[in-house]
Amino acid sequence: MSLSKNQLKTITSLNQKKYRTAHHLFAAEGTKIVAEFLNSNFELEQLFCLDNSIYKNLEKVTEISENELKKISTLVTPNNVLALFKIPSIETSVKSGLIVALDDINDPGNLGAIIRLCDWFGVDQLICSINTVDCYNQKVVQASMGSLARVSIIYTELAEYIQQSNVPKYAAVMDGENVYKSNLPQNAVLVMGNEANGIRDSISKLVTNTISIPRFGVLKQTESLNVATATAILLSEFKRLT
Repeated sequence: MSLSKNQLKTITSLNQKKYRTAHHLFAAEGTKIVAEFLNSNFELEQLFCLDNSIYKNLEKVTEISENELKKISTLVTPNNVLALFKIPSIETSVKSGLIVALDDINDPGNLGAIIRLCDWFGVDQLICSINTVDCYNQKVVQASMGSLARVSIIYTELAEYIQQSNVPKYAAVMDGENVYKSNLPQNAVLVMGNEANGIRDSISKLVTNTISIPRFGVLKQTESLNVATATAILLSEFKRLT
């Protein structure tokens, strides 16, 4: 069975957030990433592959040609399979444990990496400001390497969320307390800021603690760390101490 014109139109439209929202669908590519979603609670809408014998136990499978896969793929080198999954309903926020909150993260690669880090360090929920890049953006899905299937993500007004949270709120800043000398709690919210501008003043005013990663270089002239790199270091410290 070949790819229909309507299917082609729908799949390519998912490159834009408004159509992902309208169709309640997102695309995942590659054998490993698709397998991660198939083994999760995400609901499969349709799977397109070069060899349907690999997915013979599944329904909703369409075998297509390499040329057709190139037309719907966002990868430079398409990877055998592309699947459409339904975007789940918004889940209730987690009240305990370590929660990461993102203030206007713009880069899809950074968000994907942070989702993967949350999965690695056992952070069950990621809270995103309304202006943070969409987690179902194809670049985010690819960068998360399947971890999106295991980390709950909620988009909300960040200031309101922080105000309502009754656990310590930590903001990652350049001039905060040295994280290696901090007594970090098990239950907390860790706020990470925008790649260029950091955490907004309106959010900074609501946190209870500020922490930073000290520079150890002799000259100490490095301006800042990539937000995903900083998140990895801070999560490691939170988990090491708790």
